[in-house]
Amino acid sequence: MGRSNAGLLLGLLLLQFNSCLALGGGGAAERGGVFPVVVSTWPFREAVRAAWEVVAAGGIGGSAVDAVVAGCSACEVLRCDGTVGPGGSPDENGETTLDALIMNGTTMEIGAVAAMRYVKDGIKAAKLVMEHTGHTLLVGEKATAFAISMGLAGPTNLSSPESIEKWSNWRQNHCQPNFWKNVVPAGNCGPYYPINVNPVHRTVGEIQGWLQSDNLLEPADSHLKSIINRHNHDTISMAVINKVSNSPNSKLIFLSM
Repeated sequence: MGRSNAGLLLGLLLLQFNSCLALGGGGAAERGGVFPVVVSTWPFREAVRAAWEVVAAGGIGGSAVDAVVAGCSACEVLRCDGTVGPGGSPDENGETTLDALIMNGTTMEIGAVAAMRYVKDGIKAAKLVMEHTGHTLLVGEKATAFAISMGLAGPTNLSSPESIEKWSNWRQNHCQPNFWKNVVPAGNCGPYYPINVNPVHRTVGEIQGWLQSDNLLEPADSHLKSIINRHNHDTISMAVINKVSNSPNSKLIFLSM
């Protein structure tokens, strides 16, 4: 899940400009301009291409919001990395639920859903929260009811044979690894109870060491791969800037799923 401010993301966009054009198959550089730009975490090229097709359309191009929705919807359909969208990674109960967040960098509006059940379009639901409610986040059954009431398909089973198999294997491995900390389980798979344990503190040197690898998908130190890797960090985060920097819905749009 991406955690940053708009200024940092804009810097990332400009740093990654050349690689984004390569993924998009030309466009802005060929016309001598800087925009549009599409950036995504991880090598999800299909998602970047889907976003690019929207934002690089004729005229002033499509809305950056619509481009983000198109790009991340593509990842939901493709189940990028086995974690995004329906049929992806299950929770501790074996059920797949969806999280999505979208932000309009022009208006600073945000919409998000979390632990949403029975609706397969997470990013579209987040956009509906942003555009049609005064809320920032809807969760669980409330997110499901809202999404269906706004016309998204559902209810539907979000699990898949792959997600059920992943959950079964995890249970057989005594529910390890997991994201609990400072707890002790009553059995192999919980319930869990808090214990008094001193938190682990990382030094600045350790953190800098993680960033020194040429492979941006994995930390430099091999023993940290169980702590930080593409399968336990974020699923997909995407940022888009439209062609015309002063047009409506043109500025930074950030999604985290």
